[in-house]
Amino acid sequence: MIKVLPVLSNQKTNEYLKEIGAICQIDFDITFHTARHTFATTITLNNGVPIETVSKMLGHTNIQMTQHYAKIQEQKIQDDMELLKNVLIKKNSNNN
Repeated sequence: MIKVLPVLSNQKTNEYLKEIGAICQIDFDITFHTARHTFATTITLNNGVPIETVSKMLGHTNIQMTQHYAKIQEQKIQDDMELLKNVLIKKNSNNN
């Protein structure tokens, strides 16, 4: 596994996240756990990274574990449906 950043303990990471939250005036606790949720949804899945890849990035052994973290948001569903619609329109126009 490639490590891009130094690996800190959960406790130390949570301390830093709490400090960042205070500086940014965020009114809820930011933890390593919430950061994983944000990474899985906002940064990866909503930008087209397949869930299998996200699962590996998070170090999970199966997709079910990833699905807990990576809740697909409505915009992603809409984007995927639009892609499907365009593919079907293209196939239909090629068959005519």
